Amino acid sequence: MKISYNWLKQFLNIQLEVEKTGELLTDLGLEVEGVEKVESIKGGLDGVVVGEVLTCEKHPNADKLKVTTVNLGTENKVKIVCGAPNVEVGLKVPVATIGTKLYDQDGNEFKIKKGKIRGEESHGMICAEDELGLGKGHDGIMVLDESIEVGTACADVFNIETDYVFEIGLTPNRSDAMSHYGVARDLRAGLIQQGTNLELITPSVSDFHVDERVLKIDIEVSDKDLVPRYDGITITDIEVKDSPKWIQNRLKAIGINPKNNIVDITNYVLHELGQPLHAFDATKIRGNKVLVKTLDEGTSFKTLDGIERKLSADDIMICDVDENPLCIAGVLGGLESGVSENTTSVFLESAYFDPVSIRKTAKRHAVNTDASFRFERGIDINMTKYALKRAALLIEEYAGGKLSSDVLDYYPEKMEDFQVFLSFKNTYRLIGQEIPKETIKNILASLDIKINSATEAGLGLTIPSYRVDVQREADIIEEILRVYGYNNIEFSHKLNTSISFDKNVDIKIENIISNQLVSLGFNETMSNSLTKPEYIELTESFKEDNNVEMLNPLSNDLKVMRQSLLFSGLESVSYNLNRKQNSLKFFEFGKTYCKYEKGYEEQKHLMLLITGNKTKENWKLKTEASDFFYLKGVVNSLFSRLGLNDLKTSPVKTDVFSEGIGLSLGKIKLVEIGVVKRSILKKFAIKQQVLLADFNWQNILDIVSTKSKKVKDLPKYPLVKRDLALLIDNKIQFKDLHDLAFQSERQLLKHVDLFDVYEGDKLPDGKKSYALSFILQDENKTLNDKRIDKIMKKLQNSFEKNFDASLR
Repeated sequence: MKISYNWLKQFLNIQLEVEKTGELLTDLGLEVEGVEKVESIKGGLDGVVVGEVLTCEKHPNADKLKVTTVNLGTENKVKIVCGAPNVEVGLKVPVATIGTKLYDQDGNEFKIKKGKIRGEESHGMICAEDELGLGKGHDGIMVLDESIEVGTACADVFNIETDYVFEIGLTPNRSDAMSHYGVARDLRAGLIQQGTNLELITPSVSDFHVDERVLKIDIEVSDKDLVPRYDGITITDIEVKDSPKWIQNRLKAIGINPKNNIVDITNYVLHELGQPLHAFDATKIRGNKVLVKTLDEGTSFKTLDGIERKLSADDIMICDVDENPLCIAGVLGGLESGVSENTTSVFLESAYFDPVSIRKTAKRHAVNTDASFRFERGIDINMTKYALKRAALLIEEYAGGKLSSDVLDYYPEKMEDFQVFLSFKNTYRLIGQEIPKETIKNILASLDIKINSATEAGLGLTIPSYRVDVQREADIIEEILRVYGYNNIEFSHKLNTSISFDKNVDIKIENIISNQLVSLGFNETMSNSLTKPEYIELTESFKEDNNVEMLNPLSNDLKVMRQSLLFSGLESVSYNLNRKQNSLKFFEFGKTYCKYEKGYEEQKHLMLLITGNKTKENWKLKTEASDFFYLKGVVNSLFSRLGLNDLKTSPVKTDVFSEGIGLSLGKIKLVEIGVVKRSILKKFAIKQQVLLADFNWQNILDIVSTKSKKVKDLPKYPLVKRDLALLIDNKIQFKDLHDLAFQSERQLLKHVDLFDVYEGDKLPDGKKSYALSFILQDENKTLNDKRIDKIMKKLQNSFEKNFDASLR
């Protein structure tokens, strides 16, 4: 938020230096993040002086140029080439001397240099209005008053105003300080604490009176909870034109471009008093009546920015008698009802709208205006009528208007000020130091907090309506402390610290695995739990009905809670690939969220994502692409580190993977490993293979934290491993082969694993190659070759018979 120092001086006769004022504001909780020097004319016309044209002759080499000699008040006269049609001998003119910096209408700087124009030297520039930023005229050079002395700085002639603007990082709760009056009010309290008691000067509205009651526009409010107060007045016979320079200077200083006197005055009062106002062209209000209500869902309305918007049934709207929408209340005006250069009468609105409703409307339409910024944080309901009168008087003075109606004030239920009891004991306890009671009372008085009763135990207080953030005793204590000064609180120079030991087993296990993954070259990522709802459409594994949706989403990209860590992980992969990081190893611990009929469910997961090469490029090592079996090796090493062995491998049927397997302990599923389908990768513009391991981390934690360590004898008889490479149809999955193998040999077959998959142009169409390993063991005797060969032949025959498989 920008606050002008000169503007503050209209409320307080401050004698402090700018730096000291900034320090005091920061101490009061209005943190000054920067101070910028600004001038009513950029550059302050530094180097521009009043000159007198002594000679003026036609340029010998150009028909439209003239060569002049100009007196700048020095001994040496300067020669300047000028193309203006109105330059002539005897004129007093503004001259930009060599080295002067001027600025064009876009704020771009250009420097005046000595040069030659068509062969004639030129030592400066005689300026037009627009070249100095003093107006828009460019028909010729500016002609100054003859009485002005030659050599006078133009900054003095045109009363260039220098100002300093504070950039304040305002916290959201301090809506009372969202104006120059509010900041001055706080500054006064801080000065009183330092021993300087200044009067807070408020703009007078004592001259307010109705000129003639010729135009009355009635007000009807349909919901007093949404609109507790609504004020309006009509002003006729106005002339829409430029604002006076002093208003333009104030607005420019805080970064607002002046438009016309009516709009500028509403903006001026907004930033002066913190009360948003809106001016309607009164002739556009049919039936001379304003209805404040909601409209049907989907009603079309074109706003000031030219956008056709579909209204919500919850948007507060300003309408006329035909329910024709004129304005989205507290957010944005309508294109058709705004003030234009042809406007001759206005209806001026000042209101208090429900903050929650305004916030939802602004977010719903993705609009953030100065008005909505204040309404949604809560303004002072007792300021509406005063601000309306203040703006009406300014319009009367600077637009020639006449006040044509009484102030219509809809305020059915007066909002009572909040009552709080302040305990001295709690004050001393929270502050950590005893502050004199009289000091506390003086601070409260300087903050307009009324003391209703006083006892030895504490004070009964009434909070002013503009302090919507002060509702509790703790809030009062915070107010006392910030005005008293945090720097005035004594503190011990002794440093105390405590050492805590983490007894959380889950965190320890997580750290063990994290360290191992980092040692294997992985990087940890942390992504948002909110994601895009359309990601669910990429797979049938997740259902839209299971989405946990946000009631008030920040954007459509952050609308639902994630059902999987995969998609946010692929966003990270895509981001890095686009920046030429082609070999990636990521891991993330996170939660997934689902909604079921029985309620909501959170699950902890660990996700691994691998793409590109196993190792970085090195002259000594040959690069090798990461593959499914590399990922499987990483997964097995993690389980080995956790003491989880003898895991069961089973096929996984999911449309997330083109190929995948699952590892489980008994019936408890621990992880799914596979190659992410290309159709999913295409959504993220990823063209290279990505490998995924999705651990059910909660299951792993449950097992590791409760698993007892068992010791058993090594097998007396050795196990036997045999491999088969089978050529099979593409549609056949590992699960099919796995299940058939155990159906064929139930007694001695202990384990079936998939260790290679090949699909390439060297194979027949529609075929792929699976390499399977089989573990055989007899617990009573050693298996001989004859028996082993018999089992493997039986398995081969089963595969050939049921799946038309053949050995490679």
